[in-house]
Amino acid sequence: MRHLSVWTATADLPSFPSLDDDIGADLVVVGGGIVGLTTALLATQNGFGRVVVLEARTLGAGTTGSTTGKVSAQHGLTYASLSKRLGEEAATQYARANQAGLDKIVELAEQMSIDCELTRAPSYLYTHESSRRKDLIDEAEAANRAGLSAELVTDTDLPFQVASAVRFGDQVHFHPGKYLAGLAQAFVDAGGLIYENSRVQSFHERGGQVHVKTARGAIRAKHALLATLLPPGLTGGFFARAKPIRSYAFAVRLSEQAPVSMSLSIDQPSRSIRPWRAPDGNGLIIGGNGHQTGDSTDEQACYEDLQRWTSNTFDVNSFEFRWSAQDYQTFDQVPYVGKVPLHKSLYVATGFRKWGLTNGTAAAMMVIDQITGRSNPWQKVFDTTRIGDTKAIVEAAGHNLKSGAELTGGHLMRALRSPEPELRPGEGGIVKIKGDTVGAYRDHDGQLHVVRPTCTHLGCPLHWNKAETSWDCSCHGSRFTADGDVLDGPAKAPLHRPHD
Repeated sequence: MRHLSVWTATADLPSFPSLDDDIGADLVVVGGGIVGLTTALLATQNGFGRVVVLEARTLGAGTTGSTTGKVSAQHGLTYASLSKRLGEEAATQYARANQAGLDKIVELAEQMSIDCELTRAPSYLYTHESSRRKDLIDEAEAANRAGLSAELVTDTDLPFQVASAVRFGDQVHFHPGKYLAGLAQAFVDAGGLIYENSRVQSFHERGGQVHVKTARGAIRAKHALLATLLPPGLTGGFFARAKPIRSYAFAVRLSEQAPVSMSLSIDQPSRSIRPWRAPDGNGLIIGGNGHQTGDSTDEQACYEDLQRWTSNTFDVNSFEFRWSAQDYQTFDQVPYVGKVPLHKSLYVATGFRKWGLTNGTAAAMMVIDQITGRSNPWQKVFDTTRIGDTKAIVEAAGHNLKSGAELTGGHLMRALRSPEPELRPGEGGIVKIKGDTVGAYRDHDGQLHVVRPTCTHLGCPLHWNKAETSWDCSCHGSRFTADGDVLDGPAKAPLHRPHD
């Protein structure tokens, strides 16, 4: 089994050079995932002049390349919650935005002749617990009031009985890696520029332009979009307005016919299922076991639990790929999309709650409308300056208190841990070397990798993730390699080394 996303492993994604010059642009998009590439392509279609995409690593290396590939307006228990917390109109506009996102993906795939295995299928939200049937009744009714077609059923094509399920018909699943490749090619064919391995180091507004700097180049643009999972640094305070969530997935080959449908449980731990076009045709993508990034959860145990459940539920021929993904969840369940507060030409799209394919595509449409001065009926619901309802405020306060406790108490607890006398190959953690408390990982060749395990974003202590061999921050979700390079922001700088 390969520890790699099936989508990046089986897509012929194009490669691009890094930025090593100073250039001008009408729009610079930071982030080469579905939000960034869709926005860039729509900008070229809307008559923008020079449009540039900057990607810190390679296209699809972030969350888009690690999704389950579900393109659906069914987002768990969402519509009943939104109706109750934000009102019927907010739920309706959220539904319309995500249905429009789904439709736009289908439209672009057809328009650009992108061969991305796009397939129509029903989607089920289910429970095994009869006591939770009322939750699904409320969700189906709220979805219907929001303009979506939802029905309550008890029969599915899953290999187990459910107590109840909400069925959305005519949803979509696809190969996100192949779709990204198609978007990138269409964008470049339209005159767009893409630069990979070009992590943004700084950005600011001056003289009516946004100035963006990378390690070896810079861009001056009329407008800039931060489509980077979470905006880098302290921008807009979004790091305090959303929490990071990680989840896990397998691509498996079955010895039996795979279900045609997509599905998601409301029971915990969560289980997400969709068919996958494996080499023999009978494949599944299984996801679940989400938790906050960098908490005390044993990431390896999350994989093992999901693998065990999959083997017990399906006739598995082989486990082909395994990977994890990260996203951010706002405290009122709605992403932030639009102009960054207190900025004139800087835009953001973040907080997709693991539903970034439809939400992210809708976000691209909203950003283009806002830049061009067109009104958009969904924009108010996704407004970046909103405070949220009372429940959101309370949850945000609790999360930030926890982060503050981690910032102060985490350092103390780390310093009080007993030193590890030796790390075996493949092990990592907090150790003492010559009396100095450091973060260390010994690779399988025996080489020791040592860093200061303190996040360069706001100084929170880091936790070793043995399943991904990474240093993770539970405060705001930054992640680093064993050598300290940034994997995920909002941190912009690599970890310090003991000799720094």
